[in-house]
Amino acid sequence: MAPSNAPTPPASHTVDLSGKVAVVTGSGRGLGLAYATALARAGASVVVNDLEEAVAEDAAKTVTEAAGDSGGRAVAEAVAVGTAEAADRLVGRAVEEFGRLDVLVTNAGILRDRVLWKMSDDDFDAVITTHLKGTFTCARAAAVRMREQGDGGSLILVGSPAGQRGNFGQTNYAAAKAGIAAMTRTWSMELAKARITVNAVVPVAATAMTETIPAFAPYVGALGQGTPLPDFLRKGEGFGTAEDCAALVPFLASDAARDVTGQCVGIGGDRLALWSHPREAATAYADGGWSPQAIADAWHTSVGARPESVGIPAPRVPEV
Repeated sequence: MAPSNAPTPPASHTVDLSGKVAVVTGSGRGLGLAYATALARAGASVVVNDLEEAVAEDAAKTVTEAAGDSGGRAVAEAVAVGTAEAADRLVGRAVEEFGRLDVLVTNAGILRDRVLWKMSDDDFDAVITTHLKGTFTCARAAAVRMREQGDGGSLILVGSPAGQRGNFGQTNYAAAKAGIAAMTRTWSMELAKARITVNAVVPVAATAMTETIPAFAPYVGALGQGTPLPDFLRKGEGFGTAEDCAALVPFLASDAARDVTGQCVGIGGDRLALWSHPREAATAYADGGWSPQAIADAWHTSVGARPESVGIPAPRVPEV
């Protein structure tokens, strides 16, 4: 029997997005295309976005065809995410084509991986502009429209394990994704009164990026040849296909998740997870405050006794 103080689960709702309109940035391929397709299959009309017009047009056709009889369909809008003008174009296209905007998924991103001492200003700025500023400008434009409509809505931001834990060679990317997690929490408070939920998806999937990780590379390559990923990856590492990650997006956009906001939710392979928010892991006190020497004397036996780990753990490949 559940304890008397256990929270009461909300009434069940079908994940039906009929009549809802979504914008998915960076949805010409990979995870973004999977998100757009999943939304359309749930009944939503979708603005598909890519930097290249031909890619965006092809993706919109793919999404519309995949939607089948759900009623979902897609149109393309080719623009580079990052500026306020681009954000206004995307929101404007949704309103022009479908009359409103209910869901924004901020997936657009690029990589410019370098270790700190080799990373140029351009490497840093390009990634921050696309990931972090692009998320900000698109979310701001969407929030303005959703607040005007007065019907609530969903902002679904795309994070990364790198933003939760850091990752070698990804100063720019990890910083952007950490900022996105912080914006998720902040905007969930600011937009609560307007009934706009804000959550971050933290996906782990076989993509062009993960194919460069040596431990994953052979399995990603085999997946492309039709060989399923082994259980130790799908379950043990929570690593799967882009389509495995896509299911979370329609859920977060639906009435079934109307009480879910401010959360960073991980998904990949067979795993669904809730990331913790940063919190104090250990505390110590000194009457009258701390001196440098007092901190040095106490560190290894108090707050520093169990330091936090950094980086994304390497996959545990089973021995054969």
